[in-house]
Amino acid sequence: MAKNNGQNGKNGNGGDGGDGNVANASYEAKDIYVLEGLDPVRKRPGMYIGSTGIDGVHHLVWEVVDNSLDEAMAGFASEIEVSFLPQNRVRVKDNGRGIPVDIHKQTKKSALETVLCTLHAGGKFGGESYKISGGLHGVGVSVVNALSIWLRAEVCRDGSLYVQEYSKGKPKHSVKKVGKCDAQGTTIYFEPDPEIFKDIRFNRDTIIGHLRQQAYLVKGTKIIIRDLRQVNKKAEEFFGVCQVAGKKKIIMEERGPDKGERSYGFFIEGGIVSYVKFLNNDNEVRHTNIFYVNREEEGLQVEVAFQYTDDLQGYEMSFANNIYTIEGGMHLTGFRTALTRGLNDYARKNNFLKSSDENLTGDDVREGITAVISVKLREPQFEGQTKAKLGNPEARTAVDTVVAYGLEEYLEKNPNDAKEILGTCILASKARQAAKAAKDTVLRKGILEGLALPGKLADCSSRKPEESELFIVEGDSAGGSAKQGRDRKFQAILPLRGKILNVEKARLDKALTSKEVKALIIALGTAIADSFDISKLRYHRIVIMTDADVDGAHIRTLLLTLFFRYFQPLIDAGNIYIAQPPLFRVAKGKDVRYAYDEAERDKLIGEFKKLKADKAAAKAAAKGGKVAKEEAEESESEVMEDEEKISGVSVQRYKGLGEMNPGQLWETTMDPARRMLKQVNIADAKEADKVFDILMGDEVAPRKRFIQTHAKNVVNLDI
Repeated sequence: MAKNNGQNGKNGNGGDGGDGNVANASYEAKDIYVLEGLDPVRKRPGMYIGSTGIDGVHHLVWEVVDNSLDEAMAGFASEIEVSFLPQNRVRVKDNGRGIPVDIHKQTKKSALETVLCTLHAGGKFGGESYKISGGLHGVGVSVVNALSIWLRAEVCRDGSLYVQEYSKGKPKHSVKKVGKCDAQGTTIYFEPDPEIFKDIRFNRDTIIGHLRQQAYLVKGTKIIIRDLRQVNKKAEEFFGVCQVAGKKKIIMEERGPDKGERSYGFFIEGGIVSYVKFLNNDNEVRHTNIFYVNREEEGLQVEVAFQYTDDLQGYEMSFANNIYTIEGGMHLTGFRTALTRGLNDYARKNNFLKSSDENLTGDDVREGITAVISVKLREPQFEGQTKAKLGNPEARTAVDTVVAYGLEEYLEKNPNDAKEILGTCILASKARQAAKAAKDTVLRKGILEGLALPGKLADCSSRKPEESELFIVEGDSAGGSAKQGRDRKFQAILPLRGKILNVEKARLDKALTSKEVKALIIALGTAIADSFDISKLRYHRIVIMTDADVDGAHIRTLLLTLFFRYFQPLIDAGNIYIAQPPLFRVAKGKDVRYAYDEAERDKLIGEFKKLKADKAAAKAAAKGGKVAKEEAEESESEVMEDEEKISGVSVQRYKGLGEMNPGQLWETTMDPARRMLKQVNIADAKEADKVFDILMGDEVAPRKRFIQTHAKNVVNLDI
């Protein structure tokens, strides 16, 4: 395999480097290697797909798609189609070589049945069928089979069409030759088993995001998405309009016989350079030329692209054989090492840094960066079947070497870009040092004062973090009610005065000048930034409790921004909650109930009205006679028609927490036995980062587009 040196070559991986003889590679029954047998999957599915929730449902799709992508990376497939059918069925079709169907020498069964019904069976354990693939464990499609109530495999190979169906991993019949076909490839239909997956839903954004990502990574491969579940509705209602490089563009459109079917797809030739442009769509970039290198090193293909933006956060996406390694690994470590060392060397050499200056740190050089790191290697070592982290030590060395080589050349050839990049990094370094001084002052002041907690904090008596909770309350009035209504043993109250600083627009050194932020840091006990220590958290439940109006929503968003930017481990650990105070108090006599939205309020009013009508009817039945019947009808009419008085039902709308007395606040919002809390979590860190940038950043245009796009989804708007 020849070195690519960043130039695009002609191979099956869209020009990422490869063996020119790959098209002659053998892929017959003898190339299927069996390691061992299949039943444990249904007993412990989480071991193989991560969970049996919505993520697990999508993981089934990715496992089947990965096999088709492996064919594309090997140079044998150019088109992949993913369709969602009625009855929760999915179809994944490619135009690759087709799974072999001849008899396997070791299992004495068809190679197709061997692949579908045996763990650790596939063409990726030996031989030359796949030099690079994501599914090296050989469990992907067999796990999908085991966890599907129905699966059908169709293989078009050597001019013939072969079919076999399965249920819960067991073949329903042998492989059948059912006819002829002109093309070649594999089609897998499957239906997730509702016994395993209690909630089977396919999320629009998850589907588009993942398949778009794969289109960037396997450039030159057409990936088509089709929704055929409700063909009379426009597909946009499910999929929206595909976003490519920040522009709305329907890349492909088809209409079926009923003129209601649509399909959308991706065909991207720019690879990860285009991906960086797409990720930076809503940010102002610091330099024009995107860094890009594509080179083979010690048998590993390394491809890296990055660009700096005005964002205060950095974002790195790492992939191994097109698998998104969400927890990074050796390839990401190699990139970070080479980037930090390379920028420091250039800065010293060109007098951006003086001899007395500190070196730029890893945090300094990663502030504002958007980077995509993709490696392709023959034997990836992933941590677990879900492949969250790459463990190959050789990947670190290869990426370090390739990035160092490419970065030196890039900086020398693009001096203006180099100046912008180093200026960004040096500014980040100065801000880091200022933030460190401010942080140390905050923490040192706490130490000098004997770790005194903020005066406004009403602490709980318990010193066990696992049973303690902190309510962050808007305003002194609500704080007063919360302090009186709480359970002092395990509930602490921290009132905030006004709106805290928007940290999306401010670096840490400025954020630490805010009295409210400093009070929160000391109350939590974890410190902040590089001193953050989650083991010192004083409360395992931090509850944001604000008014149910616009100002309350704004304060809640500011607090969430603070937690996301500087205390994200607390979100990851599930420590952050949002209180759900009621909007209405609905009462009739001594019968008092609470409603959390208009629909629930109307339901309670209806129940009270029905209760009165039932009582009137019962009274009429007890009295008997025409007069009693007329009284009952009159009573019922009064109940159903007098909407102004609501038949004696009183409705109070709470504009703020301060309108509740301590007993009501405890009963509705703070009592663990009756309250409702929403736990804050991050399903997609990049998407969350993007939303916070849009909503809380300086740019007005992206925020306006976001509001216009999502305005129709607003249920309750308080004006």
